[in-house]
Amino acid sequence: MMTMKKFLYLFLGVDDSGLSPAELQQRMQRRIAWIQELSKAGHFHASERLEKSATTVSVKGNAKTVTDGPFAEAKDVVGGFLIVTAKDLEQAAELAKGCPIFEAGGRVEVRAIVETHA
Repeated sequence: MMTMKKFLYLFLGVDDSGLSPAELQQRMQRRIAWIQELSKAGHFHASERLEKSATTVSVKGNAKTVTDGPFAEAKDVVGGFLIVTAKDLEQAAELAKGCPIFEAGGRVEVRAIVETHA
């Protein structure tokens, strides 16, 4: 049996603030359909959208200093994530190509997840 690895998709660079409620609904329906396809094929693991807020915080350094954001340009803001299973990075990247985010000018960053066992 083939060993599957987990991969993280980070969804970046989409601003849907100017869309009508109907357009937002259509975009969401396309995303749901894509996730259902991944699920039926046994690749889907988990997904969440991130709250859109003007401010985020960063905790850093030995002093654990909390700093208000935002920290990135709009094109680099993470709007959500999804975890899939795939045989390798190439397959994970190929699966990402089905994401409807590309219709909105966004991008998907694909990262391998290191398995840790407690």
